[in-house]
Amino acid sequence: MGLCLANSLIAHRGFAPYDQLVRYKWWFRHGYMSSTGQCFDIGNATSQSLCEFERRQQSLAIKYQIPLDQLDSLADPDLLAKFNPNCSETGVAGNGALMRLAPVPLFFYRYPTEAVEFSGISGKITHGDQKAYDACRYYGALIVAALRGETKKELLDGNFYLNHKSWFNNKPLTQEVMNVAQGSYKKPGGYRDGIRGKGYIVNALEAALWAFCYDENSFEKGVLDAVNLGDDTDTTAAIYGQLAGAYYGYENLPQKWVTRVYASNFITCLSKWIIYEGELWQPKLPISSGSGSNHQFHSNVVLPTTAALSSVSETRPTHIQASTPTFKESSSSESRANQPMRFSEERPSSTYGTALAAQSNASSRLRTTATSYDYSDGTRPAISYEVGSSYNDVASPSYDRMVEYGHSGPTAARRDYYDQTREAQLAAHYRAPHLTNRPPNHDQQFLSQPMQCHDFTTRNRRRFQ
Repeated sequence: MGLCLANSLIAHRGFAPYDQLVRYKWWFRHGYMSSTGQCFDIGNATSQSLCEFERRQQSLAIKYQIPLDQLDSLADPDLLAKFNPNCSETGVAGNGALMRLAPVPLFFYRYPTEAVEFSGISGKITHGDQKAYDACRYYGALIVAALRGETKKELLDGNFYLNHKSWFNNKPLTQEVMNVAQGSYKKPGGYRDGIRGKGYIVNALEAALWAFCYDENSFEKGVLDAVNLGDDTDTTAAIYGQLAGAYYGYENLPQKWVTRVYASNFITCLSKWIIYEGELWQPKLPISSGSGSNHQFHSNVVLPTTAALSSVSETRPTHIQASTPTFKESSSSESRANQPMRFSEERPSSTYGTALAAQSNASSRLRTTATSYDYSDGTRPAISYEVGSSYNDVASPSYDRMVEYGHSGPTAARRDYYDQTREAQLAAHYRAPHLTNRPPNHDQQFLSQPMQCHDFTTRNRRRFQ
């Protein structure tokens, strides 16, 4: 779901909850962005929300006579404004809202107020309880602060919320989340002192922060501590990894783990692309001090699909580095927040996940920064790939090709991925032929004549021979 969220931010060049739900639905129904090609280990709250989203889509199609095969690519701003993306039942506060969060603060960290609010909304669309919304806002703010160079002492300060209250648009946190923000996780005994990595979002938040607080500046120790709490181990570790990864950076991740990451080249590309698009994004409307309306959700979205496939020089705004808003600093001599964000002199030879790291002159520890880009034609970034990677058997694709296909060129792994995708889509057609456009005699038509179908990555309609 984190990869689905990252893809949505890149494809729409901004925050679009409807499209996020569409991609979550693709994962739920067809294994989109899954390492296995199938959806597994989905929580009850998330599955209920996605089923409700499908129901609302069908109601929208009936009311406005929209063809079913066009619902997932809906681009009419008036229709999107009328659609309520908050598909969760009230009182749902599972940890699934928190474990997929990182792409949002990574994309918007240059604008902390927007980053914090969008972090909350990203969780609210599937988990409707106020505690889920506030937990995502608070954790998103921590990731933003880590990316902007604050020290661990500042991140774990019991007054973090008060010191960054403007980031939260002066909106309060629920008492349970505030208790965590004020340090309820600071219990050296961990499990013996009542820290539990359970499915309840407040417990999961507390457990992840406990692991970060007592990890002795070791990402590996923090992950193992989170897992050894038991209960919902993978989610607790995933939540820990978002903040710890942003703080420690790629260079400090255990290499024995990094080398085993599935589709690492794709994740590298996605990470760099998020940085690039995030640099160009600027808010059009200020975040409201209220709970927000559906209209503001889509205010920063480039809606027409054709825009994403046209020339970058025609569709992208002038590349201007956004200024970084300042906030009140502590007097701590350890503060890294007064160190400006820098582009690295060299593109990192390998970068994974949500953290792009370069050496800082201010500290012996790596700080997180945006990566540099080569401009082969003056306007478009050339995306690098790791030399010798098993996922690369062709030259790096152009930026236009990346926009068209959503990631790397037609490598062997990608061809295998699409073979599996076609099989999954064919199976989906047999289960619900009225909801898909995949013909029953798929293999015969695919081999004998051109066929109209959806590209699995971008869902833009195009022809395959």
